[in-house]
Amino acid sequence: MSSEHEKYSPVCEGEEEQQDELYEHFAVTVDRGQALLRVDKYLTARIEGASRNRIQTAAESGNILVNGTAVKSNYKVKPLDRVTVVMPYPRRVVEILPENIPLKIAYEDDDIIVVDKEAGMVVHPGHGNYSGTLVNALTWHLRELPLFQEGDMRAGLVHRIDKNTSGLLVVAKNERAHAKLARQFFDHSIERRYVALVWGNFDQDEGTITGNIGRSHRDRLKMAVFADGSDGKHAVTHYRVLRRYGYVTLLELRLETGRTHQIRVHMEWQGHPLFNDERYGGDRILKGTTFSKYKQFVENCFALIPRHALHARSLGFMHTVSGERVYFESELPPDFQAVLGKWDSYVAARGEFEEE
Repeated sequence: MSSEHEKYSPVCEGEEEQQDELYEHFAVTVDRGQALLRVDKYLTARIEGASRNRIQTAAESGNILVNGTAVKSNYKVKPLDRVTVVMPYPRRVVEILPENIPLKIAYEDDDIIVVDKEAGMVVHPGHGNYSGTLVNALTWHLRELPLFQEGDMRAGLVHRIDKNTSGLLVVAKNERAHAKLARQFFDHSIERRYVALVWGNFDQDEGTITGNIGRSHRDRLKMAVFADGSDGKHAVTHYRVLRRYGYVTLLELRLETGRTHQIRVHMEWQGHPLFNDERYGGDRILKGTTFSKYKQFVENCFALIPRHALHARSLGFMHTVSGERVYFESELPPDFQAVLGKWDSYVAARGEFEEE
């Protein structure tokens, strides 16, 4: 039997939210000597940690393909069939304690919940962050639902945003919604737009950044771009200038793929690290004058937004029940608005900052 099992497996390292998309892709070519067997039984025996019920749910959602065509659970695999599956992650053995943590909920119905996450909240438990996470809060908020009663550390999650990124996140409330959302992320049909303040100016009003992203060989806590395609995974980020401040620029960014730290590492690679991004070099003055007034001004800005300036502003996807396109938008949080206000004032009074 020849097989490939490509698993998008995150490595939790505190704020390290490895891999934005929380699904797995399993692909296998059936052995020449395989007897006819139901596909759900066949896959249950081959995907570690996946129950037959989860596989049947994936089939009901159109997420099991044989030779490129969606099949039901009772399909009988034949020799040399090519079977592919897209599913949310299998269960992980981690104790999840429900915690009554307030959540800002942008939308909720019987199948999905859209959370407007505050900066500073880790999405799910990991090394050094076993409480106070979004999953702990959701496990309390949705404690009556079966999906959140099993202690799954990734219950309902199909994507993440970094600890210090604010903004919108969609979470499934049942297995069917989970499978349908996972498929949309896998197909890159979910629309995600971010707002970021970055160092430097841009020649063009809009553009596209393409470069494979993988873990840095020099610093395992960072991601890096491998432009020659020698390593990492394909990543595409589209940007559009919203406001120019001269030394920094406000951008809207649209993710076509969802790699770990994608916006942060793509912008660093282009010479435009996010404002106050400690990990990717944006927490020092990279553009501007040498005058002390300007230095003090930037330090004051850092104090106003003591994190990287990135906000997940909008989210659009097909509703898991109605099939209709839904769209959600989040206002910039107070710290982000405050630092933009400072830069607006700076531009208005630029002369006095550059004269000493």
